[in-house]
Amino acid sequence: MSSFPYEVMRDRQDALERLDLSITWGNYEIRVLRFHLTSFAPGKIVSFHKHAEFEFHFIPRGKGSVILVDEPYTLREGMFYLTGPDVLHYQEADSRESMEELCLHVDIVERDEESVLADALINPWEVDEARDCVEKLRQLPLKPTMDIYRAMPYFLEAYQATAQRYNGVYTTIKQCIVQILLRAVRAYYSEPNEAELPFRDMKAYRYQLALEYIQTNSTGQLVLSDVADKLHISSRQLQRILKEQGDGRSFSEIVEDVRLNAVCRRLVETTMPIEDIALKEGFSNGSYLHTVFRKRYAMTPSLYRRMNARG
Repeated sequence: MSSFPYEVMRDRQDALERLDLSITWGNYEIRVLRFHLTSFAPGKIVSFHKHAEFEFHFIPRGKGSVILVDEPYTLREGMFYLTGPDVLHYQEADSRESMEELCLHVDIVERDEESVLADALINPWEVDEARDCVEKLRQLPLKPTMDIYRAMPYFLEAYQATAQRYNGVYTTIKQCIVQILLRAVRAYYSEPNEAELPFRDMKAYRYQLALEYIQTNSTGQLVLSDVADKLHISSRQLQRILKEQGDGRSFSEIVEDVRLNAVCRRLVETTMPIEDIALKEGFSNGSYLHTVFRKRYAMTPSLYRRMNARG
């Protein structure tokens, strides 16, 4: 007989419920009211009742039955069902076999507009996904189905995070709750649905990566082919991206701009000799920096320093 993976959750059955869990997801606040493993002894009956919140019922082991409003259904291992707010239901374990149930009770409240606007980090993609999920939860059929997308293991993951208290425990539990909601919805919507995803403008993205690499390594030897290799594209492709995204500048012109900006900062912020500045910012010597600087700014580095000296 295989071991029951959720057995460990009996050690501290109220471990998750002791936590005051209220998480934000998109435009919603999800308040966790109950989050536990419970057992129905053989023949155990829970008479008709209802809740003011959503209740997810997962059956990790055993069998029994449920009546949702007035429709009876058989339950077996691997199934789950959802009772939304005010849904009348009756539960009964098999007369000869106990039934385990993983329960998650959540109150899902739409956040007020002021709270949403105050959350500068809210992601529009997350907002859309959360809204889609919650709307579907409210419309799920009142009948059990198989947990084909394996939401149940997230109960155990949340419990283990709580028991072990490792770094990131709150984020882990939040992700577990969201996954339970999402995977429950997916189990009822078997038809493939092409979800929209945020796609990058790859030219702008690669330009930004190239610029960051150049800025980080501007004091050393920079070669176009080396930067292209880091981005896994050809030198020709990188040069074209730099021209298009960088106001027509070539690779060498961008490198020069980065180095000169750094030189200007050092001239203003330090008293370091110009020869030393040249060597620290990737120029071969002070004379070469003098030539490049004068060509760009129509003045010498020394004059630039005097004109921009901080009082």
